[in-house]
Amino acid sequence: MKPFEINIPQSDIDDLHRRLDQTRWPDSPAGASWAQGTPLEHLRELAGHWRAFDWREQERRLNKVPQFRTEIDGTPLHFIHVRSAKDNAEPLLLTHGWPTTCFAFAEMIEPLSRDFHLVIPSVPGFGFSGPTHELGWTIPRVASLFAELMRRLGYDRFVAHGFDFGAKLTRELGMRDEVRAIHVNQIFSAGVTQETADMTVEAERRSVEKAYKYEFEQFGYVAMQSTRPQSVAYALTDSPVAQLEWIEWAFHTWSDPEIGVPLDAVLTNASIFWFTRTAGSSARYYQEGDETWGELEPESPTPTSVAVFPHDLSVPIRRMAERNHNIVRWTEMQRGGHFAALEVPELMISELRKVFLL
Repeated sequence: MKPFEINIPQSDIDDLHRRLDQTRWPDSPAGASWAQGTPLEHLRELAGHWRAFDWREQERRLNKVPQFRTEIDGTPLHFIHVRSAKDNAEPLLLTHGWPTTCFAFAEMIEPLSRDFHLVIPSVPGFGFSGPTHELGWTIPRVASLFAELMRRLGYDRFVAHGFDFGAKLTRELGMRDEVRAIHVNQIFSAGVTQETADMTVEAERRSVEKAYKYEFEQFGYVAMQSTRPQSVAYALTDSPVAQLEWIEWAFHTWSDPEIGVPLDAVLTNASIFWFTRTAGSSARYYQEGDETWGELEPESPTPTSVAVFPHDLSVPIRRMAERNHNIVRWTEMQRGGHFAALEVPELMISELRKVFLL
């Protein structure tokens, strides 16, 4: 394992600026809304912020966190590792999802490190782990890689949290003996349909409505990434505005409208995807990473805690989750959305302490 510092070549930064300056903007019909994609004027303004964004300052900020690179089974892996001042602190593995990076947890690192040894990997194919160069990257494969990373770091027993893709991966890790307990923000198999819902219960009505809206209004990115990830890769790797829009649409659509994802976080996230050319490799998980996103998983005995955020893209229902999970805590949050670590980090810090500091 070797220490790692982010140091993007100046030529890459200059190239980004040139491409932003030479963007060929499309037409947009009058009255176009987010239903058509990110509105033109919103994206123009956001691209302008990116053009003026001080990436070197962000590098300095991100490099304050101890980062490392290693190789496991021939796969490069980037990760953050922060040991607590408490020698007997419990190890906590944090896993991000799409379309974010390990730095989605940046605001949570210092407070959580008072109580936990933190390990925060970049999922292979995302960020500074770099693009994956072969097919076959699935949730079980990544989970095995992360378990081996924890073993090499000397953590034979640990707890884990994840959101989005990271929630599925954390659930998979929870099937292993070395994982004491898990916490997730989503259980994608725990929603209800019109046929299975108790429509007298408000949460179940919302679950049906959210699922319908996702399938019929928001599913376009999944259709593309699960059937033609390479087509997506060409566009997003060549056009920074395309990459920015692809990410911003998700941040806007799935976050709490009263909070949102901070501008610096959006631009840092877009910059990392752009500089590492990981749009395609991250998209491929939708095609081969897990073919059963919404299907019932094998039964898990691992103590499982769930935080449900009101503005998330889906609403899991506890009685559905209890079919195949050992649910020990179920928290209905009052604010926040899909990207809770970025939107309401203080709530996530408090929740993880309540769950794991037994």
